[in-house]
Amino acid sequence: MKPIQWSVVCVAGVLAACVMPLTGGCESSGEALGSGAAMVRNSAEAQRLTDLAMEEVDRDPAAAERLLRRAIDADAFHGPAHNNLGVLLLRGPDPRLYEAAQRFEWARKLMPGNPDPRVNLALTLERAGQSDEALACYRSALDVAPEHVPALQGLAAIQIRAGRPDAATRRALGIIAVQGTTEHWRHWARLQAAKIDG
Repeated sequence: MKPIQWSVVCVAGVLAACVMPLTGGCESSGEALGSGAAMVRNSAEAQRLTDLAMEEVDRDPAAAERLLRRAIDADAFHGPAHNNLGVLLLRGPDPRLYEAAQRFEWARKLMPGNPDPRVNLALTLERAGQSDEALACYRSALDVAPEHVPALQGLAAIQIRAGRPDAATRRALGIIAVQGTTEHWRHWARLQAAKIDG
């Protein structure tokens, strides 16, 4: 199973335009954050709660989820809390794909320069059987960070599974073979590159 990317960055900016998850991938739909009632923003408290949640993640996932939801209540624009809540929603025997995808969409909007929410959304879409949308999200992550190894791994894996490797796949395999996130990924990349070259 591919690793989900936790987010540990602090975010100050906010961007509008996101898609409804599990229906349109990484394209924008114009949905705006914070429409409706006035939003309370306590960024410091949101970061504190997000940090506490990360300490609880392995010991008590339910407590971590509660802390992340409180972080979002403290600041609905805190991207790391959305991203990390999405990761938690994917864990365990009964993943909540739709809600996780929503959280990754918010995080993607709120952290436009961070590829992790895009990769996490791609992984969620893959689990939901939406490979084309997942591929678009991996490409979107690579637009933000062209050498982001988890995005390269996801992109290459989908293209190879679909029997559609191209020049981008071969380039990705070269990077993964050296910088892959695990030895398994590095070995897999070398094997796939040899098949393509052979």
